[in-house]
Parts: sequence; structure tokens; C-alpha cells
Amino acid sequence: MDNLLESLLLLLVLLNPFLLIVYLTDVAEKLSLSEFSRVLLRGGFIATAVFCTFTVLGDAIFSKLMQANFASFQIFGGVVFMLIGLQFVFRGPAAIELLRGESEHLAGAIAMPMLIGPGTISASVLIGQKHDVLPACVTIFSAVFISILIMIGLKAIHDYVREKNERLIDRYVEIAGRITALFIGTISVEMIMVGIRSWMEKF
Repeated sequence: MDNLLESLLLLLVLLNPFLLIVYLTDVAEKLSLSEFSRVLLRGGFIATAVFCTFTVLGDAIFSKLMQANFASFQIFGGVVFMLIGLQFVFRGPAAIELLRGESEHLAGAIAMPMLIGPGTISASVLIGQKHDVLPACVTIFSAVFISILIMIGLKAIHDYVREKNERLIDRYVEIAGRITALFIGTISVEMIMVGIRSWMEKF
């Protein structure tokens, strides 16, 4: 049970709903609470299906299907994360609009790259290695939908507070977005270094 809880917390930290809601502020402003909730739930189901696939199949997806080393994925994912972090440093949260695309594809765009990323996929593989299939998938489902419930709650708070403090919220979102770029950058460098170390161990 303790190991399952650790896995749940690991995925929750990587999903980071408090960070995600900053990235989705422009979407939260355009959609009603019910519309925002539906989009998040669809994105959550897509992400859960992908995570469970990686949990069940694990490293075989990379070694047999893609015929690539998992370390390559970690390095590439770290580079992608670094580019996203740099965009946030210079452009702020508005940079995420470049990644999401058109509004009619919001559910898929929220699933990837918001929920489905190099860090969360890596965590899914690790969870599958530690636990049996059913407990691992239940843990992943729980982590994803706890994150979604937190974001829905934050959206409700945002709607209530924004009516009276719109300029303050906008300023907070801009500052928070740039600060969280440091978090993204740190994760990206760590992923690259872990991937490089994994490659070096093979020689």
C-alpha cells in the first residue's frame, strides 16, 4: 500500500494540477465551468489510456515496437521540455497557445502535451515495473482524476475571484508562468542527464 501511495504521489507531482491550471488560464477564461470540466475529463480519459498502455507494455514499446532505447526517449523528452521552458521564460503563459492548436481540438491538446509528457510517461513505465497491472492502472486513474478535480476546483475559484480582481489575477498568472519555467527547465536537464547516464552504462 505504501508503494502504491508513493507511485500515486509521484504521478501527481509530475502532473502538477496547480501548474497546469496556470497554463490553461486562457482556456479557463473562455469556457464555462461545465464546458471546462467536460474538456478536462475527455483529456483525462485520453491520458489515462496512454499511461495504462505504457504501464502494461513498459519498456517493450521502445525496445521492440520502436526499436529504440528508453534513454533516447528521456533525452528527447528533456530537449522538448527545455524548449517549452524557454518559451515560457520569454513569452509567459501565452506560449502554451502555440502548443495547443485550435480550440476544437482542446481535449486532445490538453491530453498532450499538458498531461501526457516525457515525465509522466516515464513514471507510468516505472509504476508498471513496480506493481501488478490492475493496481498500477487504478493508481494512474486515481492520480489523473485527482489532478482534474483539483483543476476544476481552481477554475471555480478563478471565476469567483476574477470578477473583482481581474488585473491582479492576470499579473499573478504571468509571473507564475515565468517562474514555473524554472521548474520545467530543471526537470528537462535532469531527464537529459538521466538519459545520458543510461546510455553511458551500456558501454
